Amino acid sequence: MTILLITMCSGIAGFLKFYIALLTLRVYLTWFPNLNFYTQPFYSLGKMTDPYLRIFRGIVPPLIGFDLSPLLGFILLTFLIDFFSSIANGIT
Repeated sequence: MTILLITMCSGIAGFLKFYIALLTLRVYLTWFPNLNFYTQPFYSLGKMTDPYLRIFRGIVPPLIGFDLSPLLGFILLTFLIDFFSSIANGIT
C-alpha cells in the first residue's frame, strides 16, 4: 500500500512540474504580440493552460498593464508539488 502511495504522489508531483513548465512557456509567449495563437503548437498550448490560468484572472487586478494573476497559479502549483513530494519522501 505504501509503495502505491509513494508512486502516486511522485507521479502527481512529476506531472505538476511538467505543467508548470507548460505554464511558464505560455506566459513567456504572451510577451510576443506577433505570434498567432490560433496556429499549432500555440493553440494546443493555450487549450491546455488557459482554463487553469482563467481561474485566477479576476482575483488580482492588473498592475501597470501587467496581469499578475498567473503568479497565484504558480504559487498554488508549487505548494502542491512540495506537498506531494514531501508525502512521497516522508513515507520512505
